[in-house]
Amino acid sequence: MFQRVASLLRKEFLQIFRDPRMRTVIFISPMIQLLIFGYAATMDITHIPIAVYDLDNTYMSREVVRDFSYSKYFNIKRYINSDAEMNRLINRSDVLGVLKFNRGFGRDITGDRSAPLQLILDGTDSNAASIILSYAGQIVNRFNYRMLQERIDVYAETKYVFPQIDLRDRRWFNENLKSRNYYLPGVMCLIVSVMSFLLSSMAIVREKEIGTMEQLMVSPIKPIELIAGKIIPFIAIAFVQICLITSISYFWFKVPIRGNILFLFFSTLIYLLTTLGAGLFISTLSSTQQEAMMSVFLVYFPMTLLSGFAYPIANMPKIIQYITYLNPMRYYLVIIRGIFLKGVGIRVLWEELLALAVIGIFVITLSSLRFQKRLG
Repeated sequence: MFQRVASLLRKEFLQIFRDPRMRTVIFISPMIQLLIFGYAATMDITHIPIAVYDLDNTYMSREVVRDFSYSKYFNIKRYINSDAEMNRLINRSDVLGVLKFNRGFGRDITGDRSAPLQLILDGTDSNAASIILSYAGQIVNRFNYRMLQERIDVYAETKYVFPQIDLRDRRWFNENLKSRNYYLPGVMCLIVSVMSFLLSSMAIVREKEIGTMEQLMVSPIKPIELIAGKIIPFIAIAFVQICLITSISYFWFKVPIRGNILFLFFSTLIYLLTTLGAGLFISTLSSTQQEAMMSVFLVYFPMTLLSGFAYPIANMPKIIQYITYLNPMRYYLVIIRGIFLKGVGIRVLWEELLALAVIGIFVITLSSLRFQKRLG
């Protein structure tokens, strides 16, 4: 048995590495994807381009503009003088917002009245607009506090200390709140998923297309041995990809790895039962490699959207949240982020690991039965 499986494994590895394009897809493509995602997949917004539309042009309005320009969040690109110019800049996305001061802004502040300050935003990206509003609110609050303190110092002979809440935060696991640290482990999940899906779904179909499937069927090799010979190479390739991606994340992007690497490999092995099993099932339903590839993406994209990678599952409708319990990518994302950022192990993540094992065993068993039926 082991000799037959070893021969099949040797054949599979030779077939994979014989094609230069396949080597590029397996090893170079994940590295390029990680580098691109590492710089692009971030929710940190800094140097936001804005314009200033100052109809007041007083010392107070210039003070507010200075506070915005000195922060790391905003970058003042233009000073404008008309509504038409403001509309043109926002419509062309040259700026994401316009800070507009109406006439009388400085007079209202010095006259002990509230002075309206208008921030006109491009709301196309609602998430970015909400973050920009939060940044602007922090700057305005600091300006208001400074003005209040100056008034107190002027009218009071001594500086009074007023009762107030002093909020002091402490960040666990991601001290600097870098979104890259959160997203890159998720990118590892996406890359491993799509590569294992594609490779396993096209392996059997490729045998059909080149006409070697009949030779395998009449050979003395058993169906379970054929399944093992087809799946084991992709497990080995996935582990190599995990090593490459982990190394780049840690050494290049400085993403912390606080957990056990061996537990990461073990969790990945359990997770691969689902992706490789699903790929094997798709291969039994497909007649060509193109058909298998389209079927993979038909399954892969909903899995990604419902995994919690980009959109919090808690914000989804209840019925969709229940559906996500059938998604193995959901559990693997929790595990991989827990290993990287929190340093937790099986004592904390055993529920996710158990769910992965149940789904994986079910999928691989169903796929194997379907595959043996087709061989029969």
